[in-house]
Amino acid sequence: MEAVAEGLWGLADYQEQRGEIGKAVKCLEAICQSDVSFFPIVEVKTRLRIATLLLKHSHNVNHAKSHLERAQLLLKSIPSCFDLKCRAYSLLSQCYHLVGAIPPQKQVLHKALELSASAGHEITVKLWSCNFNSQLANALIIEGDYRSSISALEAGFACATEICYPELQMFFATCMLHVHLMQWDDENTVQLAVTKCDEVWESLDPRKRQQCLGLLFYNELLHIFYRLRICDYKNATPHVERLDAAMKADLQQMQHVQQLAKELDAVNQSLSRSDLHHRERSALSEKQARLQHQLSSLSTWSSTAKGSLEPAYFGNMKRTYGDKLELAPPPIDGEWLPKSAVYALVDLMMVASGRPKGNFKECAKRIESGMLTIQEELVKLGITDGVREVNLQHSAIWMAGVYLMLLMQFLENKVAMELTRSEFVEAQEALVQMKNWFMRFPTILQTCESIIEMLRGQYAHSVGCYNEAAFHYVEAAKLTESKSMQAIYQIYAAVSYICIGDSESSTQALDLIGPVYRMMDSFVGVREKTTALFAYGLLLMKQQDLQEARNRLAKGLQLTHTHLGNLQLVSQYLTILGSLALALHDPGQAREILRSSLTLAKKLSDIPAQIWVLSVMTALYKELGERGHELENLEFQKRREDDLQKRLIDAHSSIHHIELIDKVKVEVQQFHEVDINRATMGPSMSANLDIPESVGLSAQLPAPSSSRLVDLDMGRRGKRKV
Repeated sequence: MEAVAEGLWGLADYQEQRGEIGKAVKCLEAICQSDVSFFPIVEVKTRLRIATLLLKHSHNVNHAKSHLERAQLLLKSIPSCFDLKCRAYSLLSQCYHLVGAIPPQKQVLHKALELSASAGHEITVKLWSCNFNSQLANALIIEGDYRSSISALEAGFACATEICYPELQMFFATCMLHVHLMQWDDENTVQLAVTKCDEVWESLDPRKRQQCLGLLFYNELLHIFYRLRICDYKNATPHVERLDAAMKADLQQMQHVQQLAKELDAVNQSLSRSDLHHRERSALSEKQARLQHQLSSLSTWSSTAKGSLEPAYFGNMKRTYGDKLELAPPPIDGEWLPKSAVYALVDLMMVASGRPKGNFKECAKRIESGMLTIQEELVKLGITDGVREVNLQHSAIWMAGVYLMLLMQFLENKVAMELTRSEFVEAQEALVQMKNWFMRFPTILQTCESIIEMLRGQYAHSVGCYNEAAFHYVEAAKLTESKSMQAIYQIYAAVSYICIGDSESSTQALDLIGPVYRMMDSFVGVREKTTALFAYGLLLMKQQDLQEARNRLAKGLQLTHTHLGNLQLVSQYLTILGSLALALHDPGQAREILRSSLTLAKKLSDIPAQIWVLSVMTALYKELGERGHELENLEFQKRREDDLQKRLIDAHSSIHHIELIDKVKVEVQQFHEVDINRATMGPSMSANLDIPESVGLSAQLPAPSSSRLVDLDMGRRGKRKV
């Protein structure tokens, strides 16, 4: 019977290579369903193989789980077989993870850790212990137990240290940084985790680093999230550039691998001919060996671990050669995200880095590239037109959530960029796309609801609908649990109220600014502080407290310039400070400041900001008696106003305009058929981590109209101090 089993295993391998997964599974199930009994170990190996095939190539997780549970029962009667027991535990844990059954997953992993703890100190035992600690940490994160997750990762790090495996140490160090970023107890703890990653990475041999491409991407992305979170944009840029260079190098290598594989296929096909001469066959055989050697030299962990555990891919998509970014060697052999998702994240980080600087041409290319990648992956997951949450396989929910969240981030950046450039119709279309995606996947994209409301406010403000803008900003603040985003949305609402211009609105603005202003030093980074200083300075200026306004705005400008590098916000600060310099009878400084502001507004193609600056400059030239400059300025201002008016007419006449500004929240039917929340709480895309809301990805303040901000006659409305 051993020979029969070997034959069926070989036939199953052959069918899998041909892509006939159903036939491969049938070959293997013939062993399990046979009337003639096989040795228990044969049945165990067969069931493990079936489970691996099902997890790798299908959504049939429950079928795989049944085979693994049966294999476990059989293994109880076998005293040895440590490796097979570990494989069964690991695969069963992944099954429970995919169906969202976290308590039984933890139970399986604790049993696996007990087994490995009693099995000795060999390297293979320690590697399996690392595997189980890694999966346990992941399960604990889903339950929000960050402290226990860190403990599991520390145990894994200790195992990796015992066997002197620096790549594995780096894996656990980056995982710990990931958890600390999610939890963010205090900045010092996170900084220590960052330093630990740097120390371990530097200890790796340079050649090893080149082989650890998955760790390179993971480490660099986590460093970027940290830098953006603390508003250290300057030091985030080198990490973004390294990521982009690594991505381009890997794409080139993949093209090289594909070319070699194509050549090898052609050689193999030629060698299959029976009419070849000896000399020709010999030459082709040499070329075949050379090509095989070249391909093997380009391989990573996954291709060298033929007999190792094959992990369950999240989303269960078939993968081609080199389509994984492994984070650790077998038997962990895991990935953080699929390569396509990581590449999309690199594009997103390029956008996050470039948009505040006004690099819109490059940003537009990256947004298009990232969205195209994501759309292709969504189709592979079965997400096509008309598909909604209720139609998703449970095992595909987590991976779908990753790509959908990335898609929303790209669309959010597109909306912000188009609003900055006064391309209101394009912004409408992107925002409507966000709204439609949210309505189809409201539970998976639940954290995006507040962002959509905020962007509706941004759009309304940009087209001069300030009442509607304030409404949407206030609603956005109600929909997020992030104190940081609540503060920023309140400031946005305050600026819209200021632009309305009456005394009641100014009072409402102060009521919103005051609480944020008093606690602005308690936030991580300076985003909240710079926006609060901007809004409060603007309000003080409207109340004719000019010198105090100047002091607050100068401080905000310095922080914005030093830490954020956001040119739009810098331009707005400069315009107000130029207005104040003119009002305080300092025309020389006003001229210098306003010229700088106009230069930035032109770079950003920000037409409202240009009009705002030009209107102040016109007033400046009039006061100085520079009639020629005044007329020239008025002519340029008129052209800009005509251009803006045309764009506003197009926006207001669009079918989407009323839908977006209407003071009604997006109403959706929540999805309760399965526990989707648990499936989407994985560590890789949880709120405020991988693409944190608080790292500068949301749109900045659109420039209010010049007619409302230049008017300084606010003294009669009285003054209130924060």
